Amino acid sequence: MSFDWGSVLDSEKIMEWATTSGLRILFLIVGGFIAIRLTSFILVKIRMAFEDDDPETQNEREKRAETLTKVIRNLLTIVVWSIVGMMILREIGVDIGPILAGAGVIGLAVGFGAQTLVKDFLSGMFILIENQFRVGDVVSAAGHSGLVEEISLRTTTLRDLEGKVHVIPNGEIAVVTNMTKEWSRFMIDVGVAYKEDVDHVMEVLKGVGESMTSDPKYSQLILEPLSILGVDSFGDSSVNIRVMFTTKPLQQWGIGREFRRRIKNTFDEKGIEIPFPHQTVYLGEGSPMDNRIRVQLAHDEPPQETPSSQPREPLQRGDE
Repeated sequence: MSFDWGSVLDSEKIMEWATTSGLRILFLIVGGFIAIRLTSFILVKIRMAFEDDDPETQNEREKRAETLTKVIRNLLTIVVWSIVGMMILREIGVDIGPILAGAGVIGLAVGFGAQTLVKDFLSGMFILIENQFRVGDVVSAAGHSGLVEEISLRTTTLRDLEGKVHVIPNGEIAVVTNMTKEWSRFMIDVGVAYKEDVDHVMEVLKGVGESMTSDPKYSQLILEPLSILGVDSFGDSSVNIRVMFTTKPLQQWGIGREFRRRIKNTFDEKGIEIPFPHQTVYLGEGSPMDNRIRVQLAHDEPPQETPSSQPREPLQRGDE
C-alpha cells in the first residue's frame, strides 16, 4: 500500500500505513543491519581460517585474506544499502523504474566524463585479482614508498617511515615494487682497505653471519644463511665485498642493522680497516709572480738585529 500524502493528517490512514508499509520499511532497515553484521562475521571467520600461530608476522595467505575481506565487506555494504534504499522508496510510493533508468543514464554519462575514476576502479580490480601486493606489504609505487595500510578499488594507502600517509589513486600506479612478497633480501657491500687480505675478510664475515644464524633472537627471521658473493668492485679507497641474507618479509632491515653492528665490532677487534675518504691538499710550487711577491715582502721587512749589532756598553775608566 502506497502512502497518501494528501491524507497525512488522517490518523487512521497513518496507523494503517504504519502497520503495513511502515513495518516493512522497519524490517528492511533492520534486515540491512543484520545482513551487514552477518557478512562481517563470516568474513572475519574466513580471515581467521588463514591465520597461523605466529601473531608477530603475517604470512602471504593472511595478507591476501585481509585485503580481500576488506574490499568484499565494503562492496557488500554498498550493495545491501542500495537495495534497501530502493525497496524503501518503493514502499513510500515512489516509482523506482524511472530512477533506475535515470541511474543508468547518469552512470553512462559519468563513465564518459570520469574516465580517470573508471581507470582507478579497473586498476584496483586488477591489483586484487593479480595479487600484486596486499595489506601489510612494503611497496614503492607512484614515487612513494611505505607500508600498505589499505587497498580499495579506487585508492591505495601507504604510510612511510616518517608516519606520513600517502593516498595513491590506483590508476596512477604504473609500476609497483613489492619489497616483502613471500620473502625479503638484505644485501650490502662491505668495504675494506686495499692492504687487507680479502680471503681472510670473507672468512671473518662468514663467522659474523654464522653467529647471527645461531642467535635465537634472529635465527627464526633468517630463511637462508649468509651468502658471500665475493669481491664485487674496486672503489676509490676500498675493496667491496658483496654479501646478502634471505629473510622473512619485513625483517631485512632489522637483520641488516644488526649485521652492520656486528661487522663494525668484529673488524675493530681483529684490526681490519674500514676505509673512509681522505683528501690531500697540494698547494703547488707557485708561479714566478708569486716568487717576486715573496722576495719583495722579504725585502720590505726590517732587518733583524744580530748580537754583533747590539750597542756596546760604555767603557769605564778602569777598563781602558
